[in-house]
Amino acid sequence: MRVNDHDFRSDASGVGISYGIYDTPNNRGTVCVGVSHDTPAFAAHSIVTWWTREGSRRHDHAPKLLVLADSGGSNGCRSWAWKTELQAQLCYPFGITATVAHYPTGASKWNPIEHRLFSEISKHWAAEPLVSYDKMLGFIRNTSTKTGLVVTAYLDRKEYPTGLKPDRQLISSLDLKPGKILPQWNYTIAPNL
Repeated sequence: MRVNDHDFRSDASGVGISYGIYDTPNNRGTVCVGVSHDTPAFAAHSIVTWWTREGSRRHDHAPKLLVLADSGGSNGCRSWAWKTELQAQLCYPFGITATVAHYPTGASKWNPIEHRLFSEISKHWAAEPLVSYDKMLGFIRNTSTKTGLVVTAYLDRKEYPTGLKPDRQLISSLDLKPGKILPQWNYTIAPNL
């Protein structure tokens, strides 16, 4: 198949933004492919998608969840929108206490999701043009390893507007407890019931 040597969004039929969840103890990956923008709302919704479709059953509706995240981007450690979305979409509706541990800048390569999930997906679709959502989802879903990695993928067609910032009242309503070690990168968000 002939392809261009550069990608231009104006030539694309769509955009595929992948947000992954890697369930370390079960060697299971879940990737949500968004068609809009990489926003805190999309990141939180991807975790909720994993929780409602797979995680809650696999972890017997656990009341606590540990989220390992990079320190920048849609789920960045300084993003108030990420924290309020996580509480509004996950913690409050499901009664889950989420502890978030961010990897420092430049250290995301130590995050298991990078070397145990996304690296395998990248190897699987290497040199293949991702010309449709079906093709992209197919490559993700068919990624596996000799150690038993199983990956599911979901297409999220919801529109996630950029530039939304929570107001001060919403930020002050957060039930956020900074961690004792590196509190800017480690914190717990309670359901605030």
